Amino acid sequence: MSITATTTATTTMRYDEAVDHALGQAMAEDPTVVTYGEDVQILRRVLHSRFGGDRVKDTPISESAFMYAGVGAAMAGLRPVVELYMIDFATVGWSAILNAGSKFKDFSAGEWKVPMVLRAGVGGWYSDGGEHAQTLWGSLASYPSVEVVVPSTPADAAGLMLSAVQSDEFTVFLTPKLLDQQILDYLAGDQRDTLDLSHIQPAAGVRGEVPARVEPIPFGQAALRRDGGDVTLVSVGTGVHRCLEAADRLAADGIEASVLDLRTLAPLDKEAIVEHVARTGRVVVADEDYVRGGLTGEIAALLLESDTSARYARVAVEQTIPFAPHLEYAALPNAERIAAAAKSLA
Repeated sequence: MSITATTTATTTMRYDEAVDHALGQAMAEDPTVVTYGEDVQILRRVLHSRFGGDRVKDTPISESAFMYAGVGAAMAGLRPVVELYMIDFATVGWSAILNAGSKFKDFSAGEWKVPMVLRAGVGGWYSDGGEHAQTLWGSLASYPSVEVVVPSTPADAAGLMLSAVQSDEFTVFLTPKLLDQQILDYLAGDQRDTLDLSHIQPAAGVRGEVPARVEPIPFGQAALRRDGGDVTLVSVGTGVHRCLEAADRLAADGIEASVLDLRTLAPLDKEAIVEHVARTGRVVVADEDYVRGGLTGEIAALLLESDTSARYARVAVEQTIPFAPHLEYAALPNAERIAAAAKSLA
């Protein structure tokens, strides 16, 4: 008897195409899934042509209005994916997250659910200034009953988006703008003639193989992107690729680094962090968010509470992100800063 191996068909896609690919699959299978927000009929024109204006809808530029509308729609039985250009603008309607999406389930003892996805671009590297280059995922992950997702590859972006749409929780789905070519061109198109991003855009994050039939990737499961026994580098999103760059630099000096991609900040894969850090005895947390009150401190507390003995360093944003490209690069967790922090532990 012969056994035929089965393979999953894949297609090479950009990061943004992978997210829309998964969203389109969810919309085709579930008529309650809708998406709306600022200029989505342009940004999501493939979905608009496929599902029409009733399910892919533009909104006025009033973040507080359409974010709260998403909460209401989710409570009424829809599964809305509400899109912002960038997470910085969510601060205009922050109450929809802090006082509604994150709490209504608990307020009602589970009777009311808010199965809404807030989709937004995050991060800098393309010289758009401190008001448009934040990630804010540390603040978002601190709220109860909020799931925070930050994919680093097209395949993960597809699988995690499908999980986000299927989740009954309020989920914030954050796409690093340096990886999302469509949103980057849309936001920074007038700068592209004078701003060369080719040397800082990670190819493996911008484009990759994605299953033709997307399967959900469970939240709270980190992925080991590189294995090494001397130090563990931990990050999400673009930071994962910066850690991989740093690991190459470290390898040239005889230091072998593991790179752990958290994929979600809430829930956080605490077991994977503790396991890998305990094995190497050294850890660098690279975070594109602010150093105060963010992921770097949360992981430090986790390691202390779990009695994990390790030398610790963090590389994060310590100031308002500058506009000038060379100053912005220096302020963000670049590969040079990460490698230097790892060497200080070794």
